[in-house]
Amino acid sequence: MNRYSFLSLFLMFLAINLIGAQNIKIKTGIEVLKQQNFKILEGKRVGLITNPTGVDNVMKSTIDVLHDAKNVNLVALFAPEHGVRGDAHAGDYVEDEKDTKTGLPVYSLHGKTRKATPEMLKNIDVLVYDIQDIGCRSFTYISTMGLAMEAAAENNIEFVVLDRPNPLGGLKVEGGPVEKKFISFVSQYNIPYVYGLTCGELALFLNGENMIAKKCNLHVVTMKGWKRNMRYEDTGLQWISSSPHIPHPTTALFYPVSGILGELGYLSIGVGYPLPFELFAAEWIDAEKLAENMNRLKLSGLYFRPVYFKPFYATGQGKQMKGVQVHIINYEKAKLSEVQFYIMQEIASLYPDKAVFDNANQQRFNMFDKVCGSDNVRLNFSKNNKFDDIRELWNKDVNAFVRKAKKYWKY
Repeated sequence: MNRYSFLSLFLMFLAINLIGAQNIKIKTGIEVLKQQNFKILEGKRVGLITNPTGVDNVMKSTIDVLHDAKNVNLVALFAPEHGVRGDAHAGDYVEDEKDTKTGLPVYSLHGKTRKATPEMLKNIDVLVYDIQDIGCRSFTYISTMGLAMEAAAENNIEFVVLDRPNPLGGLKVEGGPVEKKFISFVSQYNIPYVYGLTCGELALFLNGENMIAKKCNLHVVTMKGWKRNMRYEDTGLQWISSSPHIPHPTTALFYPVSGILGELGYLSIGVGYPLPFELFAAEWIDAEKLAENMNRLKLSGLYFRPVYFKPFYATGQGKQMKGVQVHIINYEKAKLSEVQFYIMQEIASLYPDKAVFDNANQQRFNMFDKVCGSDNVRLNFSKNNKFDDIRELWNKDVNAFVRKAKKYWKY
């Protein structure tokens, strides 16, 4: 062994020990599966749906964990949005390919098909899902999971979810239902916009409430140590970007704050600047006045600070943008998804000729409606530009969902 190889091994050993020395408070599903010596996968041909967020507690990829396990026969990988190794841009088609590290075939679930075909599954006995989600309905990984559950059921194979924390915790639930005609890959299931379940609990909910075409043979490998009031930073785990614009666990908290409004491309929401989803800004906004108006609303747990910046890319690229940064002062009290509607309300109040739906590109209304789960949000709001006009609609069925969801709580 030359000195460079020795140094590489030493640095790897040091990194693993430093990671292991962290104050990690929970065991994710892959850790529990390892602890169980992969018993539920023994003697079966395994297909794995994952991406770079699928790692164990020392950040070894679940791909490599299963590939290296002597009693696991990993035969194929399945790629969601961004790809199994994270090398595809947001929204881009992911192509079928061969994984360069393991040599395994990679079948795309974010390309010509978003649901595994019988041909893809013909040599598989069990599909395993291990992806870190962000607890928001419009994030496409849960759509991939649900469609994979359907495919597993239709092809008589097992489905295993390796559970992971919901970075928003397990108690916050917000946002209205999804109408049938607005079912899409960004609102695949009739659940609230912020749904308060882990991916394993959500899988149990979809299966148990007949929200997929056919029930699958489902097994959830539950975490150890996770509690519903935990946010991601409470777990002690390292965060791996779940998409290019979710670089930190705190970013996941802000995604529901501005992501719906961001679909219109009318205001900058901080994408293209180091504070994605935390800002609302435009060239023509008076930052001080907007901050004053927003703080006058006394929205629980929130504070709005004037901010000035130039986005490096995306909406407002290279322009002097002025607006507000959202600060979450009390997470438990804050209603995250309502913020963007109040921003739209106060924009219309300060600048009547700049009201969002009178000025945004109408071609983007379709995606806005899909993410909302209905066009009634847009149509009712745009009448007076008041959140009160949609408050009841936005909160419709939340309490009923929570009552149902509690049956599937594992923590």
